[in-house]
Amino acid sequence: MCFVLISLKRNSKGVLAKATGLRTRASSIYKPGQEEIFKVSRSKFNDFLTCQRCFYLDRVSGIVSPGTPGWTLNETTDLLLKKEFDACRTAGIPHRSFEQYGLSNVVPFDHPEIDDWRNSLHKGIAFQIPETNIILHGGVDDIWFDQNTHEIIIVDYKSQANRWDVTTESYLRNVYHQSYKVQMDVYAYILKNMGYDVGSTSYFYVCNANREAEGFFGIMEFKETLVPYNWDDSWIENSLNSMFAVLNDSEPPTSNESCENCAYSMQRAAIGF
Repeated sequence: MCFVLISLKRNSKGVLAKATGLRTRASSIYKPGQEEIFKVSRSKFNDFLTCQRCFYLDRVSGIVSPGTPGWTLNETTDLLLKKEFDACRTAGIPHRSFEQYGLSNVVPFDHPEIDDWRNSLHKGIAFQIPETNIILHGGVDDIWFDQNTHEIIIVDYKSQANRWDVTTESYLRNVYHQSYKVQMDVYAYILKNMGYDVGSTSYFYVCNANREAEGFFGIMEFKETLVPYNWDDSWIENSLNSMFAVLNDSEPPTSNESCENCAYSMQRAAIGF
């Protein structure tokens, strides 16, 4: 089934409201040259990397992109995994999947702020970019701890339904997974600057739904695979400085010629409202 989503503005009670296309919260809009602290999430930084013009129009001009409903099935998988790993965290034992990947020395990281670090909306992990007023922040899915090296390990849960088996090479090579690697790079950058020893290998905990099952029968089967990724944060600081420069520019930058949002906007503007 394929469909095009037309989003309707609703208030907190689910009642239809007038859509203005503009942000109303002042803290979400950056004023070029401002000195006040401004927070940029990991996902908004990824928007900058994808299309600088869209990022500028959102964060500086305050133009809101149409919203989409949450992926509740993926969110539920994340929630259940967190419950499972939290039980291991409390008991101080490795997860059932660790032994087959040679991670018997690893346990979920027992830290008093782990729940805050996983709360991407209100807390998360954060670091102020040097010589700027920008705080980069994001919420991790989980952190593990290597009892031999005393390093923390960054983990991100991913849910999918692919008919092919998950392999490290194919998963990391997939063009649609490049933002996943950026995500890990950013988390490593933030945690390093928070003073933690971060292991060089992070993991995607991939839950792949079985599309070849005989039927649903009230159960969806998943095959779990750990995909190791050696994060690289060497490029981040230069990109953050470029983002800071764009935020403080008086004019929006040019668009990415592959950006479908910009292409749609230009075609619609050409026709007229």
